[in-house]
Amino acid sequence: MLSILTNNLGTLGGAFWVTIECSLLALVGSSVLGIVFALFELSPIRWLHIVGRVYVEVVRNIPLLVITMVFYVVIPKYVFPISGFAAGTIGLTIYTSAFIAETVRAGIEAVAGGQMEGARSVGMTWMQAMTQIVFPQAIKVTIPPLGNQFINLVKNSSVLAFVSGFDLMYQGKLIAAATLNTFDSYFVVGIFYLIITMPLSYFMRYLEKRWQTA
Repeated sequence: MLSILTNNLGTLGGAFWVTIECSLLALVGSSVLGIVFALFELSPIRWLHIVGRVYVEVVRNIPLLVITMVFYVVIPKYVFPISGFAAGTIGLTIYTSAFIAETVRAGIEAVAGGQMEGARSVGMTWMQAMTQIVFPQAIKVTIPPLGNQFINLVKNSSVLAFVSGFDLMYQGKLIAAATLNTFDSYFVVGIFYLIITMPLSYFMRYLEKRWQTA
């Protein structure tokens, strides 16, 4: 196992940063999309509500790999060229955003309805009341499930292995094939994933405790 690590440290190190880059981009993108579509779902404007509901239900029920392959195979063939890394990152962003939207929506709905009514009664618009009164309270509720979604996002970044994204899983697959040592190769890859997910897990727990005492 140690030889797998030492002989391929440069390769695995590069793959490690590719995985982090993909995860960070997808995390930011999916968070923004997720919040937008959560607000769409809760919007009093009927067509926005329908758009948000359809997006979440459709995306949640399509496998991540299928969404990724659309961007890796279909888009380059009929629209414009796109790299494997970009295809994987976009697919991961869209897929995760649907789950974040549901998490945020549930958090907002957990806030007492009187908060929105009180804000509207003093002249706030729906958006003002949502962003200034309701949403800040919903954050406390959503931190634990959002933390789980972020960790799942990092693990799901292994989808890059199917589209030549040069991430940890992709390089681990190549190392396993070259050394014929499958167990050690994937064990080392698993350690690299833990290096990313464990600090993220503890950070989300810290935020949860911090918000609970705020």
